[in-house]
Amino acid sequence: MNIPSKYDAKSVESKWYDYWTKNEFFRSEPDEREPYTIVIPPPNVTGVLHMGHMLNNTIQDVLIRKARLKGLNACWVPGTDHASIATEAKVVAKLKEQGINKSDLTREEFLKHAWDWTDEYGGVILDQLKKLGCSCDWDRTKFTMDDDMSASVIKVFVDLFEKGMIYRGYRMVNWDPEAKTTLSDEEVIYEERQGLLYYLKYTIVDGDGSLPSEGVGEVVTIATTRPETILGDTAICINPKDERYSHLKGKKAIVPLTNRVIPIIEDEYVDIEFGTGCLKVTPAHDENDKNLGEKHKLEVIDIFNDDATLNSNGLHYEGKDRFVVRKEISKELEEKGFLVKTENHMNKVGTSERTKAVIEPRLSDQWFLKMEDLVKPALDAVLTDKEIQLFPSKFENTYRHWLENIRDWNISRQLWWGHQIPAYYFGDGENDFVVAESIEEALTKAKEKSGNTNLTVANLKQDEDSLDTWFSSWLWPISVFNGIMEPENKEIEYYYPTNDLVTGPDILFFWVARMIFAGYEFRDQKPFTNVYLTGLVRDKQRRKMSKSLGNSPDALKLIEEFGADGVRVGLLLSSAAGNDLLFDESLCQQGKNFANKIWNAFRLVKGWEVADIEQPAYASTAINWYKNKFQHTLINIEEQFSKYRISDALMATYKLVWDDFCSWLLEMVKPAYQQPIDAKTYKEIIALFEENLKLLHPFMPFLSEEIWQLMAERSPKEALIVAKWPEVSKADEKIIADFEFAAEVISGIRTIRKEKNIAFKNEISLSVMNNDGVLKTFDSIIKKLGNIEELSYVTEKVDGALSFRVKSNEYFIPVSGAIDVEEEIKKIEEELKYTEGFLKSVQKKLSNERFVGSAPEKVVAIEKQKEADALAKIETLKESLKSLK
Repeated sequence: MNIPSKYDAKSVESKWYDYWTKNEFFRSEPDEREPYTIVIPPPNVTGVLHMGHMLNNTIQDVLIRKARLKGLNACWVPGTDHASIATEAKVVAKLKEQGINKSDLTREEFLKHAWDWTDEYGGVILDQLKKLGCSCDWDRTKFTMDDDMSASVIKVFVDLFEKGMIYRGYRMVNWDPEAKTTLSDEEVIYEERQGLLYYLKYTIVDGDGSLPSEGVGEVVTIATTRPETILGDTAICINPKDERYSHLKGKKAIVPLTNRVIPIIEDEYVDIEFGTGCLKVTPAHDENDKNLGEKHKLEVIDIFNDDATLNSNGLHYEGKDRFVVRKEISKELEEKGFLVKTENHMNKVGTSERTKAVIEPRLSDQWFLKMEDLVKPALDAVLTDKEIQLFPSKFENTYRHWLENIRDWNISRQLWWGHQIPAYYFGDGENDFVVAESIEEALTKAKEKSGNTNLTVANLKQDEDSLDTWFSSWLWPISVFNGIMEPENKEIEYYYPTNDLVTGPDILFFWVARMIFAGYEFRDQKPFTNVYLTGLVRDKQRRKMSKSLGNSPDALKLIEEFGADGVRVGLLLSSAAGNDLLFDESLCQQGKNFANKIWNAFRLVKGWEVADIEQPAYASTAINWYKNKFQHTLINIEEQFSKYRISDALMATYKLVWDDFCSWLLEMVKPAYQQPIDAKTYKEIIALFEENLKLLHPFMPFLSEEIWQLMAERSPKEALIVAKWPEVSKADEKIIADFEFAAEVISGIRTIRKEKNIAFKNEISLSVMNNDGVLKTFDSIIKKLGNIEELSYVTEKVDGALSFRVKSNEYFIPVSGAIDVEEEIKKIEEELKYTEGFLKSVQKKLSNERFVGSAPEKVVAIEKQKEADALAKIETLKESLKSLK
């Protein structure tokens, strides 16, 4: 058999991926086996592979391949998300490049452009995942805007509305002026930003709006972080317990620049200690001000357009951006004597999780989902019953905090790309609408609700808004198996609940918690059992990877350079659950080196000549040791997998294959130069190599399948991807411990050979004072790997010999003939003299009280360690001299 001298990842990867696909190894259908199901966190349909995707999907593939090897019916459902905000923004930008404004298009015209964009760029990321080796059931690929998926979303909306859980309300919402849509509270990221506190003067007038009789009005000073919003002020509020302002009760004030007269109201909501204790009230642009406005029946003046420029209520600032106006109006206020002073002020500013734009509080009619009843089963499932487990468990506190402080979910978005809200209006009244799954059903309901049998489809107008993207993805584990439309179908009954979910902690609330809500609401079952939360991928400087920083490598170029297996290993070796991964390309090189190590081990074994000769004792002992070491490691690997410590499971596999198999076992059984290996040993080595490949396959699928197929002629049914995972059996810990001891002995022999320039081809003798009573099990291996001519046991120290210790045992290597004794004595005496001189200089420094008293503690500790090391070395050198003289 012609085995290439180098492992060619590129040709191997395409060959075996095509082979797996052709033989439908990724495909799953319900059968008598136990299912193992994962649903992919659907990436944005027009997204491209980044390092976060690489890590997340590598972990999923490891889990699914291991489940397949364990004989489970492994089903990994892939798919993509329509990502309303991100996709619509890209389509709008593309249209702008073509000189087309969204506002000039009808909804249908815009959606045609959006579908064209999706058809052109959609699914690229799924093809990229194939390059990584992801073994998804591609026939099951879903898109959140597929007809059946959309029907599920609409059905759920109608169901929740009819249960009284969805309602329409005029509320203060989070407005993203860049995306021009509302956001849920969870999509707002709060940042500490340095801003200014502006102290403004308001003139006080009598209750009828006139100045006092003396003609000079009193002024009150009010502090605000947003001077531009004075244009929407409709009251000043004071605390009724604040004696400083009790005389203002019943009076009014004039808003600077606008000359609008506004009432002075009293409410205990005002913090007497903040600012001046007076509060300007702008009901249209602040949640708390809105509540005051409703309580005191204040006028509401909205000063912003949907892009956060000022509207006609902004007077001469109309059409200008809010931040431009902030600078200009503060200058005008100062020039006209209204601005008293400014102070630096740290402010919490809400920003859009998607566009990063500063959020504008805005009053709007929106659709909301009541959360109170949905939360309880989700809290119990994770924190009380433990039906669902988070790995690592430290995220349980975050989960609890979010759910215990949840507010109703704003589910409507002012976007066209997405699932259009199935509400149909038949009149101008506040409640002149119906909610239905189709316009035909809506017409029937509208006729019944209005009492107007003459209504037609033409009289109905569907709500313009779309649903929040998360309102479709919260159904993902159910809807991919059509469990909403057909709740008792064969697939949902078989695959649901799914087993493991692998995702990032940044969407623990956005997606994970909401899927749990949906699972209990629509199926009265958990959606999954385990949630494995990966860390974020960061660069060596601990910065989050991003395009703007230019620190995110091209995922496909990494695969091109290091091979998919190398990249997978590189990512996983440094990725403990829930901890951020500090990515370094050298990790991928380490993965590639590991692949080359395994490949070269395979070439070595396949290069041996096999003969029908007796198996040597050392080979039998070595194989027995490795079988037990393998079982010991397998138990550890299974334990790490059970705790979702995938990195630790890989590291255990890595050490087993690199250290124990390649560096020790193969060296132990390797035949002498130009000599054959016995057939029994060869057969057992191949069998052990194959067991190693099974452990490696989830992590390194391409390399392991290539070697597996080169080892023997295999039918598709015998492919590694569907082989049987090794069975756990009890390991003999004694033989493992005995080998660890023997390995130290071999290391000691090698050290002496190296230090004394004794060539390995030269045989030497070894005498042992067996103070520890160590068994002689590994003597044959010590002799082979140390090239020991004679191994004897003695009761006294051997004169004229070099020695070393392993625990209490002493080992002696006679030097006569092996080295020039006189030359060795001279060398040791020179080294002893130098070390004694070095010790003297260190002790002199330590005896200097000034140095010890003034030097940093760490520096003194280093000097003391130098002293201890020198003393130990001097003792060893004197012992060596004694044995040689």
